[in-house]
Amino acid sequence: MVDSTGNPGKNDGVDTEERTFLCLVDDSEEFSPTLRFACRRAMNTGGRIALLYIIQPAEFQHWLGVGDLMKHESREEAEEMCHVVADVVQKRTGKMPIIYIREGQPHEVLSSLVSEEPSLSVLVLGASTAGEGPGPIVSHFVNNVAGEFRLPITIVPGGLSDEEIDGIT
Repeated sequence: MVDSTGNPGKNDGVDTEERTFLCLVDDSEEFSPTLRFACRRAMNTGGRIALLYIIQPAEFQHWLGVGDLMKHESREEAEEMCHVVADVVQKRTGKMPIIYIREGQPHEVLSSLVSEEPSLSVLVLGASTAGEGPGPIVSHFVNNVAGEFRLPITIVPGGLSDEEIDGIT
């Protein structure tokens, strides 16, 4: 394997020539069209999907045991949701996605993951249709980091229908 500079690349089991579309997993309305868009783009370009589920730090930390239980339950919920979404991705693209589950503030986790994983090619975010702006993650990346971010950022309008997504991908 040779990288874009002509130097031998590291072969860690991931095809570095393959585009990897990073998609955030959550329970928002805009997640479904965003995932569909990312899957269609991956399928049509021979790429693959990477899923990131971000566990928000628990605000309730008064008792250690309660905090640990909340972390454990959040982790189980993340794994369950990622398993369901991975099945959808597998059916849509024919490939199992890469799954990341991290804890922290979303923009910090995203920036850190992108720095750590050179195989990631495109960040796909969904814009909220709630009428209060595109959402905190989209706003942060567009307003604060887009010009310095290593990856291109695709923002999918949350109100697109399946037919509209299929038509543009």
